[in-house]
Amino acid sequence: MFSHKDIWSALDRLAEYCSTSPSGLARQAGLDPTTFNKSKRISGSKQRWPSTESLSKVLSVHNMSFEDFARFADHAGPKGPAIPLIGLAQAGDEGFFDDAGFPLGGGWDDVRVPGLEDENVYALQIVGDSMDPVFRAGDKILVAPNATVRRGDRVVVKTIDGEVMAKELLRQSAHKIELLSLNPEYDDRILSKKDVQWMARIVWVSQ
Repeated sequence: MFSHKDIWSALDRLAEYCSTSPSGLARQAGLDPTTFNKSKRISGSKQRWPSTESLSKVLSVHNMSFEDFARFADHAGPKGPAIPLIGLAQAGDEGFFDDAGFPLGGGWDDVRVPGLEDENVYALQIVGDSMDPVFRAGDKILVAPNATVRRGDRVVVKTIDGEVMAKELLRQSAHKIELLSLNPEYDDRILSKKDVQWMARIVWVSQ
């Protein structure tokens, strides 16, 4: 049986796991940022539970089951396969990917993602401010090389020269790929397809 303290502690651990705060969790779920504040956890001398609706919205945003959430209450952390993780800057180095953009070789750390169904994925950790305000330094983006890429998708692109960038796909033709910069202070890019080693869709982000 979980106590009030167990559930609130689990929310705090989930926030830490997602590299955010309880207020950040609430914002991501479309809730009032104060929903999970410590001042909301006690009313007078009475302890309060988080509402089922608010908890459900948070779990939905992070594609997490209640079983996964309960593991935070048990101090066990998320359940899920280990996903390869490297920094975005490292992704430009040789030896980390095959020609299709799938991870290979050593040097990878790992991260666990609750609710993950596609095992053919890996994570990149953002550095710098070129993807602000969508992706910030420290965020982890989950990339799926085998996912279909469509206009409007956020993608990671690696060029033949080893440059790696996260952009939004504006359009692509038989000969070129047009990319929209996520940070308006950085230029959009138009790349010849012959200069692109691979392009993969971003399917999840931990902020």
